[in-house]
Amino acid sequence: MFRTRQKRSMCKESKQVQRKPLGKSDGFRRFKLALKRLSGREPRLKPDLKLPLQRLGGWWLYPELVRPDGVAYSFGVGEDIEFECAIIAARSINVFAFDPTPNSIKWLESQDLPAQFHFHPWAVADRDGHLFLYPRIKRDGSRSKVMYTMLTQPEASEDGIEVPARTVASIMAALGHQQVDVMKMDVEGAEYGILENLLNLPHPPSQLLIEFHHRFPALDVSLTVGAVAALRNAGYGLARISSSGREYTFIHTGSMGKPAECS
Repeated sequence: MFRTRQKRSMCKESKQVQRKPLGKSDGFRRFKLALKRLSGREPRLKPDLKLPLQRLGGWWLYPELVRPDGVAYSFGVGEDIEFECAIIAARSINVFAFDPTPNSIKWLESQDLPAQFHFHPWAVADRDGHLFLYPRIKRDGSRSKVMYTMLTQPEASEDGIEVPARTVASIMAALGHQQVDVMKMDVEGAEYGILENLLNLPHPPSQLLIEFHHRFPALDVSLTVGAVAALRNAGYGLARISSSGREYTFIHTGSMGKPAECS
């Protein structure tokens, strides 16, 4: 946690609600998603569960499964902790955020963060050790200073960085956590290998919020279809797909007191 009087209070600032441009509205995004599904660029998946979800910082959450003294993990925060601040404010739980990239570490040092926000400069991976990460190449050909990926990109190979990496199981053991209520994952394509490791936990997270990156050239839609199938076989129900088709909300049905209504 980083706190000084001069630091800008990210979590305490109120943001003025502005109308979204047409190109960023949910309706337009859903239209684009439908076209991409028809062309095979997006998987044709539908939610399994109908639950009263709450939208926090662009993600959808089932608040009934968040314990008052619960724990949330957020992998890959970059320079955006709107969700993390929102869930602290809404549920008063401890949030553990992880990001090993230099700009994210530096940016978080400039923020005035609440006591429930805990940061660790680790990458999450399918094995313990170290990873080489490369800056994402933007559409205009420039290198991102915030987003890094483990996928090799020839244009950015000279700018790779080596970072410490741990599995979810190792992180939970290091922090002394037996159960995680909410786990958010935005790890630029590394999610597929991480999920294979995650499903072997004795106590799986009650909720998984995942951004899938099958849109990356080195990846494929079939990877997301396979990951969703594996999650379903492990007891997770798909509760929400965002209007952009990138963010998914999964609920572990074994964590619920009564069966959820299926769609």
